[in-house]
This record gives sequence, C-alpha cells and structure tokens, in this order.
Amino acid sequence: MKIRIGVIGPKDSVNQIMKTGAQMEELELIPFFYENIEETQGIILNNQDRIDQWFFSGQAPYYYALAKGYMTKEAGSYIPLNGSSLLSTLLESFVKEGKIIYRFSLDSIQQDEMEKACGFFNHQDFTIYTNPYHGYMPAEKMIEFHKELYEKGQTDVAITCLNAVYTKLKELGIPAFRVAHSELAIQRGLDFLIARGRASWYRQSQLVILGVEVIYPSAVQEGYNMPFKLKHQELDLMRILLHFVEEINGSLAKMGNGLFFIYTTRGDLDYLQKQRELQALIDEIRINSELPVRIGIGYGYTVLEAEQHVRIAFEQVRTYNEPVIIAVNENKEITEVIGQNKQLTFQTRNLGTRWEELFKDANISSAHVMKIKSFAHHHRQTDITAQELARWLKSTERNARRILSEMEQIGLANVIGEESTGRGRPRKVYELQFHRLD
Repeated sequence: MKIRIGVIGPKDSVNQIMKTGAQMEELELIPFFYENIEETQGIILNNQDRIDQWFFSGQAPYYYALAKGYMTKEAGSYIPLNGSSLLSTLLESFVKEGKIIYRFSLDSIQQDEMEKACGFFNHQDFTIYTNPYHGYMPAEKMIEFHKELYEKGQTDVAITCLNAVYTKLKELGIPAFRVAHSELAIQRGLDFLIARGRASWYRQSQLVILGVEVIYPSAVQEGYNMPFKLKHQELDLMRILLHFVEEINGSLAKMGNGLFFIYTTRGDLDYLQKQRELQALIDEIRINSELPVRIGIGYGYTVLEAEQHVRIAFEQVRTYNEPVIIAVNENKEITEVIGQNKQLTFQTRNLGTRWEELFKDANISSAHVMKIKSFAHHHRQTDITAQELARWLKSTERNARRILSEMEQIGLANVIGEESTGRGRPRKVYELQFHRLD
C-alpha cells in the first residue's frame, strides 16, 4: 500500500513536486492546484478522507491551513526555501537583467538562509531589504512591501517566494523574480512525509479496547438480584452496542453485569470520531435504554497493553458516579471527557528519581497530583480551597482536605491564608507549588 500525499500549490510548483516524486515508489502523489490561497479550504475539507499527508508548495498555504483549522501540524508539511534556491534565483536575475543587482527586496526566506546565499558574494556590496515572517502573511502585505520600496527608488528588483506576489508585481511593472524549490529540498520533504506516513499507519493499527459500564443503583452494585426491568434495559443497551460495533468493525464481549468490552483499532475508532463524538453514544444509550454509562478506553500495540490501559482507565472512571469518558494511551497519558465541553489530559508516569523520592512516604498517589496539576492549568488557578478541589475531583470536602494536607506535607502546597464563609470555621487557602515538579 502506498502513502497518499496530497500536493497543494500553484500549478507550476505542484508539477515540479510531482516530477521529483514520480520515482519514489512508496508514494502516490495526488495534485491539487489553486489560483488563490483561499481555495486550500475546499481542497482539504473535500479530500481529507483519501489523503494520508498533505504536502504544501510553501509556508504560506501551509500556515494558512493551520491558522484556519483545516488541518493539524501532524497532517502535513511544506517545502522550506533554502539558501541554494535563493542563490539560483539571484544568478538568474543577474543573467536576465544583464548586470549584477545590488539593491533588492526579499520576502519569506529567513535571515540565516539569506546569509548562506549571499555568502558567495561580498555581502557589504549589497543592499537587501527583507520581510521574513513565521506563519502566514497575506499576499497583499508582501506586494505592498515590495511596491513601496521600489517606488521610493530603494530597490531595483523584487525577489519573492509566492506566485501570487510575483504575478502582481509583474503586472505593476516591477522587475520581479520568483524563488523556486530545489529538487533536493523537495526530496527531503517527501522523505519526511514517508517516515511520518509509516508512523501514522503503525499508530492507526493500534489495538483499542473500549469498555462500557452501566452505572447501576447501589443495591445492584452490592450484589442484590437485578430487577427484570434492568435486564430488559441491558438488552436494549446490547442492541445499541452491537450497532456501534458494526460501525467500527469491532467485536463485542460481555465481561460481567453491565460491563462490555469492544475490541477494534485506533484507525476505525478515529474515523468514527470524525463523524460523531463518543459522547453521542452515551446520549444514545441514555435515551434508548434509560441507563447511565461510563466509558473507559485503553490503547496499546498489543492486546495485553490495551487491556492494562483499559483497566487503568476504569480505575479512574469508577471514581465518578456520572457519565464520563476516560482514555489511556500507549504512553499512559490519561484524557478525561466529562459532558460536552470539559476535557482534561494528564500524565501518570513518574518524572524520575526526584519524583520517586517526593512520593516515597506520601499517602497520596502521583496520578492524583498530576490530575490536580492539569485541573490547575486548565482553570489557570494556583490558589485553592478544599471546597474548590472537591468540585474539581467530584469528591467530598473531607477527602479534598486530606489530599491538600498530604500535598502540604511533601511541599506541593502551602497554606497562604484563610477564607471566611460567614458561618463556621474559615477555610484554609492553599497555594499549589507545582513548579517543584518542573
């Protein structure tokens, strides 16, 4: 199977990339031409399901797509312009103008690459006006940059990296040259996408165990017989899960009363989640079976690893008495989703010897602390009371006070004052000291 690369850019640039990549047997290059950079939106959104990686002809369309949210950094790359490409363009301008150009304006190329190109000449003999930038800059601003310098008589030639800028400058009668990509730069860019594409395929083939557990009334949890109504509701739940399993090409196993494991791959689950969130499954179960459920997900490169991670997920899931989704990935990173908008990610692995020393004699787990750290970062809050912590952790105030007291013992929290409640004893206010973990 070949890695499918969508090549985006002006026609001449795309054709150059297609020609260079034609001999790379691992790739299937699919060309997408545009006249205006805004066309990038339609290209990506209409074709993303059949493309493994996007390859942009330059930084402008790449950062435009990122800024607009049409793709993520992991979904594509672009060809950076280097000093050798600029040097080639400078020599072209000297030949076509019939003289050495000493004054010119230049956009897009970074300072270090410009110095590499001009290092072949005596740099002091040249007057170079640069407009380097990171990210995306509209073509209109670059056109104005070159136009203003030329009209003031400060430059003789404009050198640009964008086709739209080059075309407009020529229309305005300004001598302009466009920097073209070198074949080596294109090959390196494609090699990078091959490596990334392989890694993505490997990751998409990961095993996933998705556990669905019914939140039963306390009497059922304590071992009393399940009422017939609940048994009928569980049958309704199974019908919903069977339909879901069919959608993700998975298999369903009942592990006990109200606990089901669904086996699938990351690729199949990710594809479904592009269409709808897992929260929609929780809502569908609640509406059609009247059963509240919580979901734990474990990712792994082996069945054993996925099972270990789904059990870690359920250790966290069972601390909630409300619908929640908790996933544990291959790096033991935990992501919690509560309701429609609240998402929290934290790491469970320790941070080395200093971390182990810190928690050696503590009566609190490192996972709890990392979770609190993530909540503090999410809420942009370092001062906290036991009441606020209880709200974050969905626990009792008594438990929150115990946790804060333990954190104080190991130096991760300090009492900095008290908060009057109007009745009863004032609450202690703690300052979280997570900088000790950095």
